[in-house]
Amino acid sequence: MKIFGKVVDERFLTHRRRSTSVAGIVCAISAIGLFEYRYWANHMWSWDLLAVALTFVGVKLALMAWYYLTD
Repeated sequence: MKIFGKVVDERFLTHRRRSTSVAGIVCAISAIGLFEYRYWANHMWSWDLLAVALTFVGVKLALMAWYYLTD
């Protein structure tokens, strides 16, 4: 454990949390953008991208409500 103690500190964990959050938001926006592009350009509903986008929105709203109620 002493090996990780020198490498993994509070700053590392904070950077990991922030980067993971930004990556999730960017992926969700990309899925929504690609869904809209496929709909408007090809007139085709891409159900898999819609499912990814709605899953992100649902999880984000559920966690916001949970943190609001428990904090």
